[in-house]
Order: sequence, then structure tokens, then C-alpha cells
Amino acid sequence: MQLVKVGLCAFGMSGKVFHAPFLKEHPGFFLSAIVERSKEDSKEKYPDAKIYRSVEEMLVNADIELVVVNTPVQMHFEHTKMALEAGKNVVVEKPFTVNVAEAEELVRLAEEKGLFLSVYQNRRFDRDYLQVQKIMNEEKLGALKEVEIRFDRFRTTASGKAHKENPEATGSGSLHDLGSHLVDQAVQYFGFPEKLFADVFSMKGKEFANDYFEIILFYQNDLRVRLKSSVFTKEAHYAYAIHGEKGSFLQERTDNQENELVSGSIPTYGEDWTQPLKEADGILNFLNENSETERIFTFSEPGNYMNYYQNIYEHIVFGYYLPSPGGEVIKNMKIIDAAMESSKEGKIVTL
Repeated sequence: MQLVKVGLCAFGMSGKVFHAPFLKEHPGFFLSAIVERSKEDSKEKYPDAKIYRSVEEMLVNADIELVVVNTPVQMHFEHTKMALEAGKNVVVEKPFTVNVAEAEELVRLAEEKGLFLSVYQNRRFDRDYLQVQKIMNEEKLGALKEVEIRFDRFRTTASGKAHKENPEATGSGSLHDLGSHLVDQAVQYFGFPEKLFADVFSMKGKEFANDYFEIILFYQNDLRVRLKSSVFTKEAHYAYAIHGEKGSFLQERTDNQENELVSGSIPTYGEDWTQPLKEADGILNFLNENSETERIFTFSEPGNYMNYYQNIYEHIVFGYYLPSPGGEVIKNMKIIDAAMESSKEGKIVTL
């Protein structure tokens, strides 16, 4: 296989869990450079990767073709721009940037340089997201009328991560963090909405960045899509509730890749590697062609984040489609920016 040399801009939780394991296990990639500003934690699992003390040093000295920008969101613009100007293709963590203007500038630069820029929207490879897509494609629910997508947690105390919780830091808070997933999924399912209304604030208090949001997306044909997240949710809701003229589908958030990776699981190239479900994680309730009610307990198929990097590899080597290109994800940033405006002004914002 053609070998693609990769540099990782940080070795925190994102690097350890979402990127390095997949780059190591995929036979087409070679993780040859890792930035660790003061430690050498990567040496144990990735001894072949050279450690650099800054992104700048890595870009100047490392023999790499692809750069993974997984630094805090406030540094995404700076480090992505730096990598593109150094002639490197880029995978940048979500959220893409802190605002639309930065995202648009990076997309223009990538086009000028003839390089690709992909945003790591890994939740497109979650089992629950894929199951909802499958059910909607079967069209058993009829014309959709109301959809709710949630990503809740129970984290009522400070995490100590200033780049996520400091209200003075642009791009901090749940809207940019978890909201970037929910917005992306809504756009993938239903396209770009006509307008929105949002409520964004901090339940923990003004000394914290937003930890709660509710966004109502308005679509043609009177479809309403609600995106919601809270850190005061001890008992989980269904993560997806899809309601149409002929029925409803409820789906739990059951993808466990992140937890399994944190606990030390090694992803396997070319096959499913997560633990199988023990119980049904969805309910499909609809009127069949005889107008009779059918209620089915459904089991979602495994998701696999390796498929993201497989798509990246196939784009580099064969020119196949690029997953979540920057130009596409600009739409997500427009929705996030509009949600902030809507909440601040207390009004519906037309997109």
C-alpha cells in the first residue's frame, strides 16, 4: 500500500483516543510525528513517531503529507493555516473554527494551494446516527414533521478545561463542542434550514461558558428540527426522536466507541471492533401498507471511526470523495454563528 506519513498536532485526549489509534492500525498511514510541548507520553505506544515541541517545529522538520490539527478550537485557525501554507493536507478537529469568517478563509487557502481540508466529523460514523439514517431511508414514517436530536451529559462541576469552559474564550462552550455534532447531523439528514431560533446559556452560572442550548431549525414543508443539549441530565432521553405522518422512531445514543477507546480497546482495520449490543436500542412504531400498527424493537449496526480515515486514505491515493470537506462544514459554522446571534437578540434569524 502507498504509505501516507502523518503528523499529529497534540497528544491530549483527542490525539490519544480519536486519532493516533486509528492512524497506527490503518496499514496505509504512518504516524511519524507527534507534538508534545513538554511530555513524552506518546513514546510507549508510538515509539516510531518523533516528538516535536511545537507545531511550527514539526511543520518545518517532519517529513509528513497530512497534518491532524487537534489543538483547542481557539488555535484551529492558526494551526490549520500554518499547515496549509507549509503545503500539507489537513484534517482539523471539530468544531472547524470559532466562526464562519475563519472557516471561509481556510477553505479559500486550501483551494489556492491545491490541498484538501477535511473536518473530523466522526459522529457520522456512530451506530445510532447511521441507524436513524437507515430508518429514514426506508420511508416507513411518511413525510417527516418533527425531529429532535439530543446530546446530553451529567457534568455539573467544572472540568478544568479553560478552552471549553471560560466564557471569555471565543468558541468555548457546549454549542461549539457538542453542538457541532448535532448541527452536522441535522444538515446531513435534512440539508440547510431556512431560519432558526436558539436559546444558549450557562446553567452552571455566568462564570462558565454555555452548557445548555436549544436550537429550532425551520425547514420547508413545515418540518421542525430541534437540537438540544444539557449538562444536567442524569436520566438519559432518547437521543433521536423522529415523527412523521405514518409513525415514529426513537433511537438511543448507544455508540460506545469513545468509551471503549478510553478503556484501552484497539480498533481493528477492516472489521467491526466494538462490543455487540445486548439489547435493542430503538423503537419503530408505524402504520404499514394495510394501515395496521407495527411496533418493532430495532438493533443498530456497529459504527466505526476507522471508516473516516479509510475515506481520507482513498481520497489521497485514489481521488475518491473527501469526507466532510471544509467547504461543506462552513454551513455548520453558519448555523452555530446564527444560533449565537439568535440567543443574544432573542429573535428568529433567517439563514
